[in-house]
Parts: sequence; structure tokens; C-alpha cells
Amino acid sequence: MPLEIENLDVRYGRVHAVRGASLSVAEGEIVAVLGANGAGKSSLLKAVLGLVPAAAGCIRVGGADVTAWPAARRLAQGIALVPEGRRILVGLTVEENLLMGGYARRDAAALRAEIQDLYDRFPNLGARRYLPAAVLSGGEQQMLAIGRGLLARPRLMMLDEPSLGLSPLLVRELFVLLCKLNADGLALLLVEQNTTMALAVAARAYVMELGRIIMHGRPSELAADSRLRAAYLGGKRPPRGAAEARHP
Repeated sequence: MPLEIENLDVRYGRVHAVRGASLSVAEGEIVAVLGANGAGKSSLLKAVLGLVPAAAGCIRVGGADVTAWPAARRLAQGIALVPEGRRILVGLTVEENLLMGGYARRDAAALRAEIQDLYDRFPNLGARRYLPAAVLSGGEQQMLAIGRGLLARPRLMMLDEPSLGLSPLLVRELFVLLCKLNADGLALLLVEQNTTMALAVAARAYVMELGRIIMHGRPSELAADSRLRAAYLGGKRPPRGAAEARHP
């Protein structure tokens, strides 16, 4: 199993951001984490990668207890994070940003070949490979951030609010891409406020509130829950195209 979290606590001084959270992601699975701003979702992902320390609990990646490992060692274990807001380096070129994703690798020829594969997958990035990343649109920047993460060759990719700031059309294209990556065997842990799209593609989902996981289950079970519908779905059905994103 790529990821197992047991009773995880994250603290920032007196702020208790994550409280006793437990979740798992199986091989080749898409798992969503839902919740309002401030629920602790981003802190959960940062703790998994080692960007913030765990105050308590256990994190296992690929069966190994990585709770005390530095972030670089966890990355080498097969885990990558596409952070909220993309966090690309806008002063560097598109290609330089991609090279940053493979900084820990020593197989230069294979890395170059995989970058070319990314250009084939994302032609807009290929056309701008030597331009500063600042010239990219929001959707192109998200593709760049995902491509950078893929170059670390992860078994599990975590994505923090990947649809944030994107148009409805680009959101659909993004989720189609995520489903294609998952079909190729990549497990995904998806933090997302677009609840309808997240539930359309996920095999399982967790709901966080004030640092705690308050619900988890299959999307159909959660979508039928009156509390979740009132808080996040507004009693509405998913938009047309959401279900198709799971099987493009």
C-alpha cells in the first residue's frame, strides 16, 4: 500500500491543525480529502511529505515507517506533492522547472527522454520550453507543476487544490488527465474543494473538519449523506461531464 497514516497530529505552536487523522491509499487508487478552508487538509499533505513534523502518529509509505524521515528521503521512497498554488518558479524557464523535478535523479539521459514525453503530452509546454514560466496561463502552470512532480517517478502523487483558479473547461481537462495518470498505475491523494468532481473520480473519500476526519467512505455513500450534501454539495447533482472524467 503506497500510504498509511495512523492517528496523525500536526501542531503549529498552540494551533492543533490535524487531530488523530488516519487514512490510507492503496496501489493505483484515487482517494479524495474534502473539507472547508482551515480544515487541516494542506497540513495533512505537508506532514506526509515531511514539510512539517508530525507531533504524534505514524506515516508509512510503501510499507516503510517514514515518520522521522526528511522530505528528500520520502520523495525517493516514491511520493510527490503538487502544492496549492502550483509553486512553480516563474523566473526560470519551463524546462528548468521540469529539471527541478528530477534534481535527485542521476539518470540524465532517461530524465531528458521523460521531459520530451511530457512535451509530447503537453504541447503547450513544449512550445514554451525556453520561455520563463511566468508567461504560462493558470492551466499551463498546473500542467507544469504536475509534470514536475511526475519526473520524481512517484508511486503516489498528492495534489493540493489542483483545480483552484481554473475555468470549468480546464477543470474538466485536469480531471481527465488525472484519471489517465491513474489508469497508468499512479495512485493519487487529492485534496480538493470541488467536491462534485473529486467524488466523480475518487474510489474513496475522507471529509475533514477542524483537523479531524469526520466521515469516510465511497463517493456514493458520502454523496448520499445529508450533512455532506448540505455543507459541500448544496443538494445538487454533479455537473454534466463530471462522471465522464472518470472514464474519458
